[in-house]
Amino acid sequence: MLKEIIIAFQSYSRAHHFITKHKLWKWILIPGILNTILFCVGIYFFLDSSDTAVTWLSHFIGVERWLHHQQSAALSFLFMMGGIMVRLVLVFFYFSLFKYLFLIIGSPLFAYLSQQTEALINGKEYTFQLDLVLHDMRRGIRLALRNSLWQTVYTVSILILSFFPLIGWITPVICIFVESYYYRFSMLDYSCQRHNLTPSASISYIAQHKGLAIGNGLVLFIPIFGWVLAPSYAVIAATISLYHQNLE
Repeated sequence: MLKEIIIAFQSYSRAHHFITKHKLWKWILIPGILNTILFCVGIYFFLDSSDTAVTWLSHFIGVERWLHHQQSAALSFLFMMGGIMVRLVLVFFYFSLFKYLFLIIGSPLFAYLSQQTEALINGKEYTFQLDLVLHDMRRGIRLALRNSLWQTVYTVSILILSFFPLIGWITPVICIFVESYYYRFSMLDYSCQRHNLTPSASISYIAQHKGLAIGNGLVLFIPIFGWVLAPSYAVIAATISLYHQNLE
C-alpha cells in the first residue's frame, strides 16, 4: 500500500507537467475557485452549528456538572480532548458530504477531463462525445452516492469511537484515511470504466489498490492547494497513475 501511496503522490507532479504542457489551466482554476468559495461559506455555518450541538449535548447529559463535582484535572483534560475530537470528526463528516455534492455537480467536467487526459497521453486528438460523457457522468453519480453511504456508516462508527478517552484521539487520523479512500475512489473509476470494467469489477480493483485512492486523496488536505487545485488535479493524477496499471 505504501508503494501505491507514493505512486499516487508522484502522479500529481506528472499531472502538473501534463496540465502545463497541454494548457489545461482553465479546467483547473475555475472549478477550484468555485469549490473553495462554496466550501468556505459552508464550513462557516457548519462550525457554528456543530459547536452549538456539541455544547448542547454536553449540557444535556450533564458532563460539565459531573466534572465540576469530581474536581479532577486529569478527567477534565480527557473530556476536553474528547470534545475536540468529536468536533473534528463532525467537521470531516461535513467535509465529506460537501465534497460528494461537488463531485456529483462536477461529474460532467471530471468525466471530460479524464477522457481528454487519456487521449492526450496516447497522442490522440480528443473528440468530444456527449453520449460517452453522459454515460460516465451517470456512473460517476451512482458510485458517488454508493461511496457516500458507506463513508457515512464508517464515520458514524468513528464518531462513536471518538467519545472514548485516549483511543478516541486517533479518530481524526482514521477519518482522513477513510475520507481520502472513498472520495478519490470516484476519480479512479473514470479510468476503470474506459477499460471496460463493470462497476463491481471497478470496486474490487480499487479495493485491491487502496494506496492509489488514499494517496490521491491525501493531497486534498494540503491547505490552499487541496482546496483550490486538487479537485481537477486529482482526476488527471488518477488517470495518469492508472494508465500503466493492468486493469484487466
